[in-house]
Amino acid sequence: MQFSYSRVDLFKRCPYHFKLRYIDRLTELPNYEANSPLIVGHALHTGIEKGKKAMLKEFYNAFPLVTNDVINEAIKLEHNLEKAKEWLSDFNNSFSFTGGYVFIHEYEINKPEFIGFVDLIVKRKGTNDIAIIDFKYSNAIEKYKESPQLQIYKYYLEQEGYNVIAMGYLFLPKTSIRQKKDEDLIQFRKRLNVTMRKLKTTCLKIEPQEMEIIYFLNECKEIKEAIQEKTFNWIKNPNDECFACNPRFAPEYLEQLRDDKGELIMTLPKNIRREKKIDERPDFWIYGDSYVGKSTFVDKFDDLLFLNTDGNTDNTTSPVINIKDEVVKEGRITKRTFAWEQFLNVVSELETDKDSGFKAIAIDLFEDLREHCRIYVFDKNGWEHESDGGYGKGWAMVKTEFNNAIKRLKNLGYQIIYISKEVKSETTLKGGAVRTNFIPNIDDKTANFTTGTVDLTIRAFMNSDGVRLLQLSKQRNVFGGGRFNFLNDTCELSKDEFIQELINAQKASHAKITAKIKPIKEEIKEDKSVKQTVKEETKGTEEVPPGETITDKEEVIEEPKRKTRKRKSSTKEAVEEAKAEEKEETLDEKPKRTRRSRRKKTE
Repeated sequence: MQFSYSRVDLFKRCPYHFKLRYIDRLTELPNYEANSPLIVGHALHTGIEKGKKAMLKEFYNAFPLVTNDVINEAIKLEHNLEKAKEWLSDFNNSFSFTGGYVFIHEYEINKPEFIGFVDLIVKRKGTNDIAIIDFKYSNAIEKYKESPQLQIYKYYLEQEGYNVIAMGYLFLPKTSIRQKKDEDLIQFRKRLNVTMRKLKTTCLKIEPQEMEIIYFLNECKEIKEAIQEKTFNWIKNPNDECFACNPRFAPEYLEQLRDDKGELIMTLPKNIRREKKIDERPDFWIYGDSYVGKSTFVDKFDDLLFLNTDGNTDNTTSPVINIKDEVVKEGRITKRTFAWEQFLNVVSELETDKDSGFKAIAIDLFEDLREHCRIYVFDKNGWEHESDGGYGKGWAMVKTEFNNAIKRLKNLGYQIIYISKEVKSETTLKGGAVRTNFIPNIDDKTANFTTGTVDLTIRAFMNSDGVRLLQLSKQRNVFGGGRFNFLNDTCELSKDEFIQELINAQKASHAKITAKIKPIKEEIKEDKSVKQTVKEETKGTEEVPPGETITDKEEVIEEPKRKTRKRKSSTKEAVEEAKAEEKEETLDEKPKRTRRSRRKKTE
């Protein structure tokens, strides 16, 4: 195993979650919350290296849809980028670094036994003297005083011939203020800008600690022995420091079924049945307006089984199972089998099916199935609404019931297709303009979960000429995205056209990868200026899908999504940050004191 600081750190905090991630290699579903530490942190690093335009492009493209919350986080990112640039422009103010120097961003340390990425190396010109800097988007400064991360980087960089003369963390401030009930979005964003301007960066210098690398190497040895020892006890959260063991922050794994309290019910076998070099049958979620031809398009796939919820099967020819409530009266007794129970029975049958020959399962409509799940949970518990289950419990039970069933279906090895209707929402841009969004007809949390379980989320629509199309490329006001970098923005709503676009995208991606040549390390060229300049990207205009309305002009830049290296955030930091945020939110929401005016004496 190739070790890293984050891997060893996770093993120390929680051997159980280390095993899930690095040994069992379970599929972790992406977190599409606007304040996702992974997305925010990586976008900020991109901004420091390449500038604001590249940062915002990457940040917006990381989400299925750019919402008001996403724009709020982008405002924070812009402020922090300016703070980071200001600090870097006066680097000598924090570190006594004489002479000229150059910045090396995202330096990769890649050894047979270790891999790591240094956020920033400041190299003195003409020498091997360097300072190593790690950027942290955090307010938890004290805990990093004892962190061995930079000590480990120092050890491996010195093996490469560098002379590490300084180390430190640059903390970019974090705020979690929220919109108050008595302020609109524009007012909140003004207050957010004021708050961010007041916050300051903090530089924490780190002194060398030779013993830390000895501890690290011993821990690597301990992990190797644990992997080899079949009877090793992979215990959960031994020191109560595991972020993933907290139900509030627990990652969602595709192969794990859990109850509403977060306890593990079972782990499904990992599905490797349909891996191909060119995937012509990806799992996807298609949505669009009524009568645009979604079901007819899906019906063209071979060996397909429809699970239909609305009874609209006149235009499809594939075998169908109707998912609906069944009521049978036996004498005076009326027996009801809920639609959700029918769905669970179908999943159970498919788990043992070997002879039917089906290769694809389509759920039409997906939002109806989610509603059937709600009704089933309500009846089971005697509720009329999720709130009847107590604070958060009702919502959690519906979510858990639904997600577990979808995970079971997803792990059967069939091609899975979800079909939904389309609704519209609005996003207020930074300048106050209102943009119309096109989204599936389902709640945001379920939408984010669902898009994480498929390879592709696409919108079907009809343009002004009456041509039915599929939206393939990423648009900021169209919920969607996936793992394919399509060569064309749209294609006809045709199975053959769609498959050809899939093949072309995968061939182009494969050709791009094989054409890459491993870069050779060269001496950094001398430059009179310390600041590195970034080529300005060509301005482009985003194609506005039919039906979109924008009340003000906005420059939109849209380019193919760039694949980025994922960062692992510290687990303990996340728990501490959450506690600090809760405290901050409480303080922020305190009512203002009002001064009573004295009554004037009546004459």
